[in-house]
Amino acid sequence: MINIVSFQPDIPQNLGGLIRLTSCLGAKLSIIEPCGFPLGDKGLRRVSMDYLEESNITIFKSWKNFIENQNYNSRRVLLTTKSTNNYSKFTFKSDDYLILGSESSGVPEFVLYDVNFTVKIPMNKNARSLNIVSAASIVLAEAMRQNEYFNH
Repeated sequence: MINIVSFQPDIPQNLGGLIRLTSCLGAKLSIIEPCGFPLGDKGLRRVSMDYLEESNITIFKSWKNFIENQNYNSRRVLLTTKSTNNYSKFTFKSDDYLILGSESSGVPEFVLYDVNFTVKIPMNKNARSLNIVSAASIVLAEAMRQNEYFNH
C-alpha cells in the first residue's frame, strides 16, 4: 500500500485534507512530529472531520522514529520543487513512501540525505509551489495508476 508521509505539518487544514485524501483512496498516512499545532486525539478529530474512522494513520515522534519503523525494502520518495525528476516519468512501486515536507520550510538536510529519490511536479516558471494536498493528490494518483490500484 502506498504511504503518504507528512513531515512536521504546519497547517491543520492541510493535514485534514491529507487524511481525507488517503482515506478516500485507501492509502496510508504517516505523520512525523512535531506538528505546528496540537495533534492530540481532539485536534486530529477536528482536522479530519468524519474521515478519521476510515483512515490508516500512524504517528511518529521524529524522523528517526519513522526510519526505525519503516519497511526496510520500501523506498522514500520526496516531493520537492528542487528535484530534476518529473513525477510522471518516475516509476513508482506499490510500497513507496511519498514524503511531503512542512508547508513553511520543506525538509531539513538530514531528511534529504535519507530519501532514495526526489520527484517534482512541473509548474509554470513563475509559480513557487502547489498546495501540499494538491501535490500529494497528483503524485498519489499517478503512483496508484502505475500500480493498477484503480483496476480493483
